[in-house]
Amino acid sequence: MGQDHAEPPPRPAARHAGRRSLLRASLLSPLVAPLGLAPSARPARAQGARDSLTIGITQYPSTLHPNIESMMAKAYALGFVHRPLTAYGPDWKLQALGCETLPSLENGLAALETTPGGKPGMRVTWRLREGWLWGDGTPVTAEDFRFAWEAGRSFETGFGNAEFYRSAYEFLAPDPRTVTLRLDRLSFDYGSAGNFVPLPAHLERARWEADRRNYRSRTLYDTDSTNPGLWCGPYRVTAVQPGSGLTLERNEHWNGPAPAIRRILLRAIENTAALEAQLLAGQIDMVPGEMGFPLEQALALEKRESGRFRLFTRPGLVWEHIDLRLDNPVLADRRVRQALLCGMDRARIAQTLYGGRQPLARSAVHPDDPMYGAETPDWPFDPKRAQALLEAAGWKPGPGGIRVHAGGERLSLEFNTTAGNRAREQVQQIVQGMWKAIGAEARIRNEPPRVLFGETLSQRRFTGAALFAWVSSPENVPRSTLHSSEIPTAERNWSGQNYPGFRDAEMDALLEALPQELDPAKRRPLWARLQAITATELPALPLWHRAEAHVWPLWLSGVEPTGHLNPSSLWVTGWKAG
Repeated sequence: MGQDHAEPPPRPAARHAGRRSLLRASLLSPLVAPLGLAPSARPARAQGARDSLTIGITQYPSTLHPNIESMMAKAYALGFVHRPLTAYGPDWKLQALGCETLPSLENGLAALETTPGGKPGMRVTWRLREGWLWGDGTPVTAEDFRFAWEAGRSFETGFGNAEFYRSAYEFLAPDPRTVTLRLDRLSFDYGSAGNFVPLPAHLERARWEADRRNYRSRTLYDTDSTNPGLWCGPYRVTAVQPGSGLTLERNEHWNGPAPAIRRILLRAIENTAALEAQLLAGQIDMVPGEMGFPLEQALALEKRESGRFRLFTRPGLVWEHIDLRLDNPVLADRRVRQALLCGMDRARIAQTLYGGRQPLARSAVHPDDPMYGAETPDWPFDPKRAQALLEAAGWKPGPGGIRVHAGGERLSLEFNTTAGNRAREQVQQIVQGMWKAIGAEARIRNEPPRVLFGETLSQRRFTGAALFAWVSSPENVPRSTLHSSEIPTAERNWSGQNYPGFRDAEMDALLEALPQELDPAKRRPLWARLQAITATELPALPLWHRAEAHVWPLWLSGVEPTGHLNPSSLWVTGWKAG
């Protein structure tokens, strides 16, 4: 989920968006709700040739490699220049992108079988699109997927979603356009290839084979990002301004529908106030909901600048939450975690900042999802209950109103979030005050997104609490964020997204069983138990499910926000200028 880090699991892993929820398209009506569409008397920029579009996003990708780290900023950028086999569309239904058709049991491209070890397994085949080329004219073939599979199965490479590669025990390619995986277990979402994307074997394999463990820092995606052979989408990267922006030009070897806009410039502006200032000054044209304004800032902008831009909100699978470091002795006791949640008046924060437009969360599962458990434990604001829980855990009132344990240890923790995100920093400060009222000290230490997601979280350098969001695709089993085998370690080269370090044998068993149950009715009780465990153990404190706010220039049409893990940039060939 991606973090805004939005991201993983494929099932693609959740990405930091900033995580994971399970809505279905049929439950969202309308899919896109207009906020303001008045005719413009003051266009954001002069009318004229529309050969370029400048997009402001709030994060710069920590890497451009499709399989290393999970970050929504990277997913959004790669949507223009790369292609997965499949993706969930704006209607939340699976679509074939890099393949000709979706595999199914009915069409014979998927089949149940028995593994060599005698377990139930599957064989799934994707037929690659004819004429699919890398930006240097080299055909995209099964060998590019073989390389991705081999690198993913090698733990020292440090790819995300390692469980998928472990499950895919055999790769078959009877011809250059056919990719078949044999899986050692059943999976209800077998048709989705998720993060199993092609990697240019003709460029990257030699680097990987020379030094697998250090491949992450040697990949051409970061050392030679403008190499056209890295990109297989409608655009390719032609210029990089490290930390601040990317320039994308039409890919002359793209054989799909031609994009209408010749050049797209992505500008990373991590401070949302500065992002707004540049939009109003005409320095940027567009702010996407995936990586843009918090909802309340967009609503305020619409009121002040009605008719100047096109603004839309999109309900989404974005879960705002606070990860807790469970191997921190202060947070190891679940009563402390429960007290911290009881000590937050989330309803008042959501009403004050977002006008009640973002539903409170009990877990990562959205309340509109058919797998949502209505009986999931809830922890409403209750300072007295919070104090009682802390007392029971041995935390007594201490100097300065901060509780102390028997040994004199203060109830104090470091509190991180993405620096420059005005809404997050505001929430963080409000929560800091609420926690102090129950005797818990939060020491704020914020970092730029590329540092927080690229190092602090992914390498588990945070010590207390981290506020961010995960963005996911529909009914995405949260293995990468909750299974004990997905805790990032140096030995695994930091793959995995279980940043809190959550370990629970029953949860591990549920995460193993859920994907293998093909009957939705039989999956429902498994989902209910999963939600009950997470809402009781609280490895992460749930806040709310976010809505995306998109801001477009009036001259741009055809953008279709998805509200989930797969960004709108994947459908850029439908965008129209003028």
